[in-house]
Amino acid sequence: MPSTFDYGETISLECLPYSVQHQDEGVCLLIRMGPHRILLDCGLRDITPLTSELTKYPKCDRSKLPADFVIISHAHSDHADGLLKLHQVFPLLPIYGSEVTSKLLPLNWPEEDAEIISSLCQALPLRSPVEISDGLIVELFPAGHLPGAVAILLTYINEHRSYKVLYTGDFFLSNSRLVEGLRLDELRGIDLDVLLIEGSYGTSRHPHRRQQENQLAERIHHAILDHHSVILPTPALGLGQELLMLLRSHHHFTGRDIDIWVDGKVAAGCDAYLALLPHLPPSVQNFAKHQPLFWDERVKPRVKRLKFEDLADLGQYPVIIITDITTDLSKYYQNNPEKWLILLPEKTELAINNTQTILNQVESYLLAQHSDGSGTTQLIHNLRPQHIVFLHGSRSYLADLTSLEELQNRYHIHSPCAGTLVELPIGETFLQPAPPESNYEGELTELETMITIALPETIMADPRWRDFADTGLIEARWQGEELVLRGLSQRELLHQNSIEEARRKQRLQLSDIECCAICRHQRGQRCGNTAAPLYNFKVTLEGYCPAFERLLTPDI
Repeated sequence: MPSTFDYGETISLECLPYSVQHQDEGVCLLIRMGPHRILLDCGLRDITPLTSELTKYPKCDRSKLPADFVIISHAHSDHADGLLKLHQVFPLLPIYGSEVTSKLLPLNWPEEDAEIISSLCQALPLRSPVEISDGLIVELFPAGHLPGAVAILLTYINEHRSYKVLYTGDFFLSNSRLVEGLRLDELRGIDLDVLLIEGSYGTSRHPHRRQQENQLAERIHHAILDHHSVILPTPALGLGQELLMLLRSHHHFTGRDIDIWVDGKVAAGCDAYLALLPHLPPSVQNFAKHQPLFWDERVKPRVKRLKFEDLADLGQYPVIIITDITTDLSKYYQNNPEKWLILLPEKTELAINNTQTILNQVESYLLAQHSDGSGTTQLIHNLRPQHIVFLHGSRSYLADLTSLEELQNRYHIHSPCAGTLVELPIGETFLQPAPPESNYEGELTELETMITIALPETIMADPRWRDFADTGLIEARWQGEELVLRGLSQRELLHQNSIEEARRKQRLQLSDIECCAICRHQRGQRCGNTAAPLYNFKVTLEGYCPAFERLLTPDI
């Protein structure tokens, strides 16, 4: 590690990130508050950085342990992966978390004895301050994102003053199907000194949660209408169960004669949720009073566990499969791959051998599990800390956040790399470093038939450029008074081509009927005839109105 704590100095507040999840590694932070050392999360696959620190201070008795306490924000592997190894090496090191997290943690190590693992984490109550050491108080607040996920408020009190640090873990302000969002009113006014906050989505802005759900449900609905089966690979906890509840309660699927198969660790996650029903939102508990929450072969759509003997029959008729993100998907579609669609969570990649035969039938969707840029800044402005430490996100996304003028002008901003010690002086003069350059000046030229925009080549140094320029094609749209450019990926182009081919076939079938499919005013399934009752509205290709005018040479 390039930097570490100096136990010979007395610094009120310091943060040493062992990992901030810039790449594949999980989150792990060491916080020093006066004499106390608190490890926040342990998403390290290799805990060597924690054990190697001990050899640097052989004369210090307290360094026999890498920290005085460990507090886990939630049970996802990128925050808890190294916890079992840490416990095995340091069995006397106290580990704390919420009650729900303590019960979900064993799912990270399915091969181990669940009863033994469940005892490694001591449950703390929600919204109730607990003094875990002299002058050190911990309080947990529900953070949304996942059942049991918490924001961790640490308060250290000495003879001079109190210091407060809040670690958000993964947080989500919006309500989802199985988890209520983080409540700002519970945290407002706590006189915060330091905020350790995730920046998973950078400054991106997302549509409303319900709109995201409707878009995904619409895509699955149309895939089934086209006699395609759908595979939804997800992590074991969180998104898989959210998707299952969405499919069971959305109007496109309620009462629909279709089977939803759940496989692998996602099925084990469903079982764990059932054991935690009293901790889930009242609406979910009410749903469970009238029908089973997950497993149900009576009410349509039917929800079943996928067994080995069921694989041979898959694909004979459209089905939906929710399975592990790491599973070899070819076992599901091996008989007729052309009849399957794989839907991936946004910014998720599958191993190539999972999809090598149907790469042109892999699409992505957004069903956010973290707050977007607007939610992130909203939380910050409600808490008004002196220092903000950004973590949990790509370097590019975190750089976007640290360069926001609305944050630069009000707070002390930090975005450290792993191993970089961050000192957090409270109430002292602090010179804010210059924000990273994130704006690029270019030239716009208007020609007779097109417009060109020239940008400096320095923009290519950003790692996001490769994805942006993947196909050389872009999409432009207005956002208020600003024009937003977005690169089109190969996957999107393949998807657009498949949709256009499906529409061409539909127009061919309808070519002898007076309908919108062959009306000269229909463009992109919108009516362009000012005399038509549906002018400027989206229309179905088989629709008809009195203003119909046939194409002279239908493009079919």
